[in-house]
Amino acid sequence: MATKCGNCGPGYSTPLEAMKGPREEIVYLPCIYRNTGTEAPDYLATVDVDPKSPQYCQVIEPEDIHAKCELAFLHTSHCLASGEVMISSLGDVKGNGKGGFVLLDGETFEVKGTWERPGGAAPSGYDFWYQPRHNVMISTEWAAPNVLRDGFNPADVEAGLYGSHLYVWDWQHHEIVQTLSLKDGLIPLEIRFLHNPDAAQGFVGCALSSTIQRFYKNEGGTWSVEKVIQVPPKKVKGWLLPEMPGLITDILLSLDDRFLYFSNWLHGDLRQYDISDPQRPRLTGQLFLGGSIVKGGPVQVLEDQELKSQPEPLVVKGKRVAGGPQMIQLSLDGKRLYITTSLYSAWDKQFYPDLIREGSVMLQVDVDTVKGGLKLNPNFLVDFGKEPLGPALAHELRYPGGDCSSDIWI
Repeated sequence: MATKCGNCGPGYSTPLEAMKGPREEIVYLPCIYRNTGTEAPDYLATVDVDPKSPQYCQVIEPEDIHAKCELAFLHTSHCLASGEVMISSLGDVKGNGKGGFVLLDGETFEVKGTWERPGGAAPSGYDFWYQPRHNVMISTEWAAPNVLRDGFNPADVEAGLYGSHLYVWDWQHHEIVQTLSLKDGLIPLEIRFLHNPDAAQGFVGCALSSTIQRFYKNEGGTWSVEKVIQVPPKKVKGWLLPEMPGLITDILLSLDDRFLYFSNWLHGDLRQYDISDPQRPRLTGQLFLGGSIVKGGPVQVLEDQELKSQPEPLVVKGKRVAGGPQMIQLSLDGKRLYITTSLYSAWDKQFYPDLIREGSVMLQVDVDTVKGGLKLNPNFLVDFGKEPLGPALAHELRYPGGDCSSDIWI
């Protein structure tokens, strides 16, 4: 991360020290034009999030930050203690499933090869998190790119083409040592260890089954997984299926390991759970930020185990927000959440066609870090529908000095 901490190298010595770091001033977001009808390369946007700045809530786009994305099927990147950069892949160059990892030189970004041993890739891939103190890395899986690239087909679920496993890797030997089958765990996407480097547990969000699963190390050194949160589906009319899952697409943990946050992209709500007891998360905040079940939309909710009525559409600074909360990022002090609304352009086009026409947005939510709770900042809106080359789809959020979902303490 951004500052020095004495003899321990660059960054903060502990997650709790990182919480004392300076307030974020800019945020980086990759922006996508694929499937939007705009013939332009994908690019990296810089957003000013400093309330004291005259460019607050604006996209800053110097010419030198635009870059065409040539790499296919790559997802998560983490920096290693060696100085290298490691990136996970969803598949091979033909779009078949292959959960491998690319190593880049941390100075030149030249490709050095693969991290896993030859022939040792997982059947499919997506996200990963490593913890050297326990000699472990755990990776997740979505589906082969050829399955998901053109949208969601329910028949592919019946055919078993979507992921339902976690892969436990020996960190030193670069090989899979255990495969964990997830009960009620279809499409495990984002995975997070607790930030405390001594902790041997964490959480993974399973999108299609809308569950949060806790993984943990057993006394004998093996790993297990258990469901700790279930978002019930809603019985609906006027949608693709008779039941709509929440579709948990992103999760993160506060640096003090007290709160878990996740987004239900289809239902449209952002949630905060107290995880002081990781086996029994407790809901402490919920906020609807758009979604597919808003009043006046094409979807009618017939039966809902959680809500008494469909939520109101979200309007911020005069703009009705299309899509639902998707990628999330938390300030170091845990007091501000930033949210974008695009998942994947082909899925955006299928489930939220207004996103393609209007572009995505970036929102900000204030967090009560004492009692728990979430409150939308009504004065913060970054509208990517107003980009010079046409509406764009903003995705993952990153700070230049490190953040809650990219930094790993060793």
